[in-house]
Amino acid sequence: MNSNQLDILQIVLASLLIIVIILQNRGAGLSVAFGGSSGGESYRSRRGFDKLLLYATIILGVLFVTSTILSLVVAKQG
Repeated sequence: MNSNQLDILQIVLASLLIIVIILQNRGAGLSVAFGGSSGGESYRSRRGFDKLLLYATIILGVLFVTSTILSLVVAKQG
């Protein structure tokens, strides 16, 4: 895999990661996004689509970090 392909992969992964993170905060008020409480609700279990978004965020984050490290290794060799 060359450097240009890795750059494109990182852009795609970063874009997907941003979209997934924004979808997680959908419906939450601005105070909740900055650490405020949501009307006394202290804990909420994740179900269905929320759980899928959580797992997608973790997987995309790991893939992004891995591609970044791989990009650094390729750049150092070339």
